[in-house]
Amino acid sequence: MSTYAVGDIQGCFTELQQLLELIQFNPQTDYLWCTGDLVNRGPNSLEVLRFFKQLGDHAITVLGNHDLHLLAVAEGYTKYHDPDEDTITDILHAADCQELLTWLRHRPFLHHDAQLNFTMVHAGLAPQWDFSLANQCAHEVEAALRSENFNAYLGKMYGDKPKEWSNKLSSWGRLRFITNCFTRLRYCDLNGKLALDKKGSPDKNKGEEVPWFQHPTRCSQGMRIIFGHWSTLGYHAESGIYALDSGCLWGGALTALRLEDETVFSVKCKGEAVPAKSD
Repeated sequence: MSTYAVGDIQGCFTELQQLLELIQFNPQTDYLWCTGDLVNRGPNSLEVLRFFKQLGDHAITVLGNHDLHLLAVAEGYTKYHDPDEDTITDILHAADCQELLTWLRHRPFLHHDAQLNFTMVHAGLAPQWDFSLANQCAHEVEAALRSENFNAYLGKMYGDKPKEWSNKLSSWGRLRFITNCFTRLRYCDLNGKLALDKKGSPDKNKGEEVPWFQHPTRCSQGMRIIFGHWSTLGYHAESGIYALDSGCLWGGALTALRLEDETVFSVKCKGEAVPAKSD
């Protein structure tokens, strides 16, 4: 039995199957984690959703910004983008669409395995959060998305403010900040304010902002955290941090990490989108 964590798939079903063949994944005994963004921009989002759903308890995926985008489009809270950017029509027209969307909105924002000592999110954690607070915040947004009134959450989740954490945050502002950390965060400044507009790789960063995982007073130091979302960062491991989005969608690779021994596997990808549009 092995547990594999894979980076953002975004509808690249062919490459996913190639990767699973490489690692000799056994759906009866092995477990497959994903850092989120199962869907969108790649050609086979419907197949990816169906595949993860049918794996049942042997699959764990956290929610990414593109997964939330699908849910918001389905409920009419945001527009379907140009076909070169959004490739979710097949999901919206599928006979099992509602079943798939219900399954998707019941996925977690944070997953923690105490035995393996790994925590997985899509994007990042606010520097002010330790594990206990991050877990609490995840439960708050999960409850909102899983409730009968989940439409209200989808209608209020967009926006870049508030930018700074305070435990006094309340209502939609609090949930929006939490959502942005889990699904959009890459950089923050030294005061801990989110810099959601910054997307480039750290080696090209000319500002004062730092990657969230390099913040000098990050309260989650000591945790082993798996995340995706940052294709320009690529596969990156440092001090218990494992970035797994190696840009499959943009012609990079699809990467998996075997958690029991931290062995890395990858397959090259042909690319389904233009890198300049990456988010």
